[in-house]
Amino acid sequence: MNFTLGFKPSMGDSSSMETLERQLICPICLEIFSKPVVILPCQHNLCRKCANDVFQASNPLWQNRGSTTLSTGGRFRCPSCRHEVVLDRHGVYGLQRNLLVENIIDIYKSESTRPLLPKTEQQQLMCDQHEEEKINIYCLTCETPTCSMCKVFGAHKDCDVAPLPVIYKKQKTELSDAIAILVAGNDSIQALISQMEDICRSIKDNGRRQMQHISDNFDELYAILEERKRELIETVGCEQDRKLGHVRSLIRRHGDHLEMSVKLVETAIQSMEEPQMAVFLQSTKEVFKKITDTAKASIERTEVGYESMAHFIINTEDVANMLRLIDFRTGEDKEDSGDEAPEGLNTSTGQSGESGTR
Repeated sequence: MNFTLGFKPSMGDSSSMETLERQLICPICLEIFSKPVVILPCQHNLCRKCANDVFQASNPLWQNRGSTTLSTGGRFRCPSCRHEVVLDRHGVYGLQRNLLVENIIDIYKSESTRPLLPKTEQQQLMCDQHEEEKINIYCLTCETPTCSMCKVFGAHKDCDVAPLPVIYKKQKTELSDAIAILVAGNDSIQALISQMEDICRSIKDNGRRQMQHISDNFDELYAILEERKRELIETVGCEQDRKLGHVRSLIRRHGDHLEMSVKLVETAIQSMEEPQMAVFLQSTKEVFKKITDTAKASIERTEVGYESMAHFIINTEDVANMLRLIDFRTGEDKEDSGDEAPEGLNTSTGQSGESGTR
């Protein structure tokens, strides 16, 4: 079915824009977020200036130092959920920017300033088969807009049809809901990436802690234990690198997925701007397919406790003739030996346990 295009695009539903605006209000200044927008560990957003104001109010002693541009460490509570936010040495400038929210703000402001055309200035789509007939119905069988004459006498006389505004409103609502689901999924992926970055930091901290523990114990028996110490530290380092490599690969994968989803959101939002009902209905098929494929994509997570390095505990409280048998203890060794050997050691064999031979 072909038809003539003859009107300019107009801005979307005012109710939809009002709903979007409510989601973009900062809980501190009660205005639209001003850039840069920062995301807290609890996944709530603040203007960075507002975050700095809250931090200064929670840390009056810091204010008295005379600094007005940089927050160096400290903590404050999220104004939305009261979750405690702990800052590093970069202060509020160390908080991650939420580029997705900033992009949505730009799109919202662009739409808010676009002038509306009077209804009388908007032209109608006309049927190319019946030049005097407007496109006013939608063929459910062929999934295309058409005119009443095509239904009565033309190619769609045996098809099921429905009023064009009804189908337009229905599919626009469905696309709006799909966008909301996609945005929520992006927020979840953003939270997952932040969680995985925390896991990376925990793995590195736990790895360093365990390697330092090994060094401190072997210093007392340095001459005998020097070679063994090197082997155990290397084991911890290899496990740390293996876990970091795996988690970082997941971060890269989810980052690519998030970038693709953000672009898809922008494409879908642009589709929402299409005021021509027939064109909108034809152009949304591919958008729906991409949204469905993105929603079905599996999200791989690390297992609970993946960052733990606690299985590398050793204990040097043993006699000298057992030194060359010191190894990391496994769960099976603990059950077999009971209280006969000091905790953290496997002295029943000279072979390393599973965690020590990876």
